[in-house]
Formats: sequence, structure tokens, C-alpha cells
Amino acid sequence: MADQPMSQVTSYRSRITQRDRLPVILLMGPTAAGKSAIAVRLAPRFRLEIVSVDSAQVYRHMDIGTAKPGGQTLAAAPHHLIDILDPCDRYSAAQFCKDARRVVAEIHGRGNIPLLAGGTMLYFKALKEGLSQLPAADSATRLAIDAMAEISGWPALHAELERLDPTTAARLQPTDAQRIQRALEVYYLSGQPLSALVAHGREGAAAYRTIAIALEPSQRTVLHERIERRFELMLELGLIAEVRKLRERFDLNASLPSMRAVGYRQVWQHLEGKFDLAALREKGTAATRQLAKRQLTWLRSWVHAHRFDCLAETVTEQVESYLAARL
Repeated sequence: MADQPMSQVTSYRSRITQRDRLPVILLMGPTAAGKSAIAVRLAPRFRLEIVSVDSAQVYRHMDIGTAKPGGQTLAAAPHHLIDILDPCDRYSAAQFCKDARRVVAEIHGRGNIPLLAGGTMLYFKALKEGLSQLPAADSATRLAIDAMAEISGWPALHAELERLDPTTAARLQPTDAQRIQRALEVYYLSGQPLSALVAHGREGAAAYRTIAIALEPSQRTVLHERIERRFELMLELGLIAEVRKLRERFDLNASLPSMRAVGYRQVWQHLEGKFDLAALREKGTAATRQLAKRQLTWLRSWVHAHRFDCLAETVTEQVESYLAARL
């Protein structure tokens, strides 16, 4: 090897290092793509343990609207990062990364392979690339921002963010309360724009051999039909009663991340008398379609992901064959 050109030696060492890293499978896709069903089917074949990458499934008692796996499924295939918080709690990408890395290490320690499956693309991105060094959430600052929003409205706070951090404001909608709040919070705590801190550098990128799989529909209209049927089924299973019970049991408000989740936000507004059941069906389905559109936009940025048509009848077998050649 000493006689080989340095570039060839470096390339060889890079391949060896990558090959020897412990594998982590990323199974990504839009809502209603069938991620959970595929994950459960693959788990016994490859000694997989499933890690949920879902910002709503972390909440206890939010089962119907999150399409959370049932008891039989959980007994058949181990799942992690499900039912770890109450709906009144907050959860972040940074906390997810901390929890996921711990769980991944534990799964590797048992000689199994972690399969991270879900549709919260920000969590996938944060885990793979790492997060910038941002100040932790501060409840007093958030309360102050919420109070400002009560008086002036979120579009006014978006205008304030545009003055303080125009780069971040440009990519946010004036009604995106959660992200506007976080961007203002970062500025008030650090004195620096969120965009500047993000650009400064990231830390903690995962040192695993990631196998990224993207489930995408060959026909968007068919996915939309799935979404419509899925939301209708959630209503039939008692989604409205589930949200009503959550409101009775916990000290919730419409600005909490749990109640801003797609489906839950629309049911909350329905229970507040803002629209009837027919409008709930329409608005819930439309919001879920918009979520799927955003998820697919995120997926297009994952240039190294291997893509499968989630509508294909043999998609599970295709993914299984792909993994068998790489594990």
C-alpha cells in the first residue's frame, strides 16, 4: 500500500471506515406512505428495533390522531420513543437527538439494528447532520413572546422577526407561531439571529453508517386518496372524543406543540365551535395533504436516499432485498 498514490490510500481508508461503522436504517416518507407496516414486517427479518421519528407519537394518550401502533404491533416489534411525554409537555429536535442517540446505542449494544421510521423530517435531518449550538428553551421568554402574540398577533411578531433576523423570517409564514416563537426566543436569549447561529456551524453529527430509504408515491392523487380515507377512519375511531378527553385531563392550550399537530389542531378548533363536522373533515384532510407535500419536499433534499414507490404492491419485498444486500 505504501507504493499507492495518497489519494487511493485515503479513498481505501474511507471505504473501510464507512463499512465498519454500525448501521442505522432511516425509513422516511410522507404520512400514509405505509412506513409503519413496512417497518414491522422487516423487524424480525433483520433483528431490527424500531425507533419512532414522529413529533406527535412521543405524547401519551394521543393514539388515534397519530396512527400510533397498537398493542399487538408493539408486542410483535419493539418500538422506542413512543409515549414518553404528556401532551402538556414540549419536545424539541435537540431532545429527540439526545434520546435517539441513547436508544440507538442501546440497540447496538444488544446486537440489533436500529430502524428509525417516521415522517418528522426535521428530526431525521438533525440526527444525521447535527444541530447548531442554540440556547435551550426558556419558559419565561416563551411566555413573554406568547403574551406579545396575544396582544399583537403572530403576523406582527413575524414582522418583528423580519427586522431582527430577515433570513429566518423569509422562510417562515406569518402564522407559523411555533417557529416564529423559537426564532425570537433565540435572538432574545443570545443576542444573535438564529440564521447566524445555524450558519456558524453544527455539532454532533451522527457517526453511523446510515442506510437511507425514502418512500415516495408515483401518483400523488393516490396518496391523497389514502390520506382522505385515513382521516375519515380516525374520525370514525373517535378522534374528536380523544381530543375532548385530553382537554379535560390536561392543562392544554392551542399553542402547545401537541395540539398544533395536524388533525389535533383542526379538532381543537372544531371543539371551540369555529366550524362544523363537515368543515373538520375538509380542513383535516387538507392540512394532512399539506403536511405530506412538505414531507416530500424535504425528502427531495436527501440526495443519497434510495427511493421506492410506496404505492407498489411489492414495495416491502423491494426494501427487504435492498437491505439484505447492505447489512
